[in-house]
Amino acid sequence: MSSSFGQVFRISTWGESHGTGVGVVIDGCPSLVPVTEEDIQRELDRRRPGQSDIVTPRREEDRAEILSGVLDGKTLGTPIAISVRNKASTYRPSHADYTYDAKYGIRAWAGGGRASARETIGRVAAGAVARAVLKQAFPDMEVIAWVDQVHHVKASVDWEAVTASVIESNIVRTADSSAAEAMIA
Repeated sequence: MSSSFGQVFRISTWGESHGTGVGVVIDGCPSLVPVTEEDIQRELDRRRPGQSDIVTPRREEDRAEILSGVLDGKTLGTPIAISVRNKASTYRPSHADYTYDAKYGIRAWAGGGRASARETIGRVAAGAVARAVLKQAFPDMEVIAWVDQVHHVKASVDWEAVTASVIESNIVRTADSSAAEAMIA
C-alpha cells in the first residue's frame, strides 16, 4: 500500500504504531483556509478506539499537533505537517506483526509498523483539512459518509435525505438505524 495519495491535494502518511508517532504531510492545500487543531481533533476523536463495545477497548488519546503550514488558524499554502505522538510503547504479540512480516519480510517490533490501524490517523487528519477546503469553496455543501454494509447486512438509505445526526445516532455509524442492531450483532 502506498503512503502517498492524490495529485493536486496530495497526502503522505508516516510513522509506526508504537514508534515515536504517526502523522501526515499535506501538499497542495490553498492558502487562507481556516483550519485549527480543534477541527482536526474533532475528526480524530471520531476514529479513536475504545468508544463502544464493537471496537477495540484500547484507550489512546491521539492528540493532533500542527507542526507547519498553518498560522493563526489559516493555511499558508505551504505543506502542512500534522503529528500525533504515540503514548503506547509496549510490544503486543501478533499486533499486525505477521502481516508486516509477510508483506515486507521484516518483523516490526513497533506494533506492525505501517500495518497497524493507527496508520489511519494521518488519513483522518488530512480528511479534516480537505473538509475545510471544501467548506470554503462550497459553503452549502455537506460531506457525510456512513457504514453501508457489515457482512451480509446492508443498509437501506435514501442518500438524498440522510443526515449526519442519523449517522451519529448509533455506534455502527450507519445511516439506516433499523439495520444498526443487525450490524452490531
